[in-house]
Amino acid sequence: MGVRMVVMSQAHAVELSITKTMPKDVDAIGIPVAASGPVPRIVGVSRSVLSANGFTGKMGDVLVMPQASGPTVVAVGIGEGPVDAADLRGAAAKFSRAASRHARLATSLATVDGSAPAEAMEVVTEAILLARYRYEGYRSEEQDHTVLQSLTLVSSADPESAARAAARGRVLAGAAELARDLANTPPAALTARLLAERALEIGAADPQLDVEVFELEDLARLGCGGIIGVNQASAEPPRMVKLTYRPARPRQHVALVGKGVTYDSGGISLKPSDEMHAMMKLDMSGAAAVLATMSALAPLGCRSAVTGFLMCTDNMPSGSALKLGDVLTIRNGKTVEVHNTDAEGRLILADGLSLAAEEQPDAIVDIATLTGACMVALGSKMAGLFGNDDTLMSRIRAAGENVGEPVWPMPLARDHYRKLLDSNVADMKNIGNRYGGAIQAAIFLSEFVGDVPWAHLDIAGPMMSDADDGIWSKGGTAFGTRLLIDLLAT
Repeated sequence: MGVRMVVMSQAHAVELSITKTMPKDVDAIGIPVAASGPVPRIVGVSRSVLSANGFTGKMGDVLVMPQASGPTVVAVGIGEGPVDAADLRGAAAKFSRAASRHARLATSLATVDGSAPAEAMEVVTEAILLARYRYEGYRSEEQDHTVLQSLTLVSSADPESAARAAARGRVLAGAAELARDLANTPPAALTARLLAERALEIGAADPQLDVEVFELEDLARLGCGGIIGVNQASAEPPRMVKLTYRPARPRQHVALVGKGVTYDSGGISLKPSDEMHAMMKLDMSGAAAVLATMSALAPLGCRSAVTGFLMCTDNMPSGSALKLGDVLTIRNGKTVEVHNTDAEGRLILADGLSLAAEEQPDAIVDIATLTGACMVALGSKMAGLFGNDDTLMSRIRAAGENVGEPVWPMPLARDHYRKLLDSNVADMKNIGNRYGGAIQAAIFLSEFVGDVPWAHLDIAGPMMSDADDGIWSKGGTAFGTRLLIDLLAT
């Protein structure tokens, strides 16, 4: 008998099973096959037959073999030598996609040599579920997509520890699914108000998560001039959401701040009408990552106290729009002269960072789709990492490596570039010159954290995927969600 559990996702429920032998009552099974050596008997064919069908056994190679009776067999290449977590995550995602027409899956990938049993169980579960993610969307016609109903993981590890590891993988995948759903939602269906309502729903289902929503009048009372200024052209009012998770005897207190621009037109510094403009519903991906992270803390028994701030508004042009030359007063009292209304994310984050610093946490991490300059520098596969504390940045980088969300440390370089933000009429401008834009944005944010250890994740590059690729599905990626969870709950 295996250990069985039922876990829920926002789109579907997947039944997870842990067994010691491969089940027969499933639709497809994934079997790891190395590039050399004996082929597992369950595959049912020799290596020469596999080779004749183009299967080499290299990492990520897959061959789907329908059977006259019984489940379809999917040979999954695992290459030569030790298999690390990144390899295993990719192989499990390949299996999941190769078996995308099947609702009931089983695999022995978590038994691959070189991987710790618990880590392997978590990674395989997470990857299979994430690779099957689809945004249900608004299509009027039924889509040719098979919903995953059950996943059986074959392992000789202790059933209870294996089940805990698989459950953790499911929580990570579920959090990422939540963030992806939010990012992929059309902007009219996810205004600042509606995003705050979603946060309240999540909080209502989690007795360990307190959720407080601040409306326009509250933000004015708090002196949050950044978010109010960005919002002033909009027909939709802003919202700030404060989420609080406090376990007994916490080992640390971390504050998270997420950029929640639900649609970024650029304001009167209007963006060109191109493909990237059409993707600006994703400009709230930072807030989505923070909300999803907060939703996962209690299920994972996180021992850190965490306070999350979602800074939510859209950025629109109108007769009441923020103008170039206007001066805003941020929560911490600093004044900012606006030189580009499309550099709005840093203005709303400034308020959030100021409030986070007032909590006197041990560390602050903000996450934002902040600059195209970071995308130009690092491409679409990794995020930029800035900060004022090497230890915190090292922890974040390690967390990114653990979950397959790579980040690259970038220089803050205040001594060289802070003067570019000098203003003739205010404490600073919101933008400098065209070069080193990601660095200048990070320097701007650093003005609002005081002496608290702080890190900034610029996820503009990896916020979306152009195609299904490994664990990434086309559209919003939820990049940063699993990284933050690993940082806080490991």
